[in-house]
Amino acid sequence: KYKDIARKNKLTATGKKLYKVRCSTIERSFADAKELHGYRYARFRGLKSVQMQAYLTAACQNMKKIALHLTKKGLVEGY
Repeated sequence: KYKDIARKNKLTATGKKLYKVRCSTIERSFADAKELHGYRYARFRGLKSVQMQAYLTAACQNMKKIALHLTKKGLVEGY
């Protein structure tokens, strides 16, 4: 039932606009984690260890975003 509602919403004009935004933001973040930060496979076993890997990956992504933002604003020099 809820999947059908979601599919119908996605086909509306507003849904299509939102999906484009999602593709370039949220989905891009997951792709970046998977391809560039080793998120494709867990390096460790066990819930706590895998959860720690996820937190560290997210922290790295956030540091990259901050560095990029500061560089664009001219507050720090880029390489």
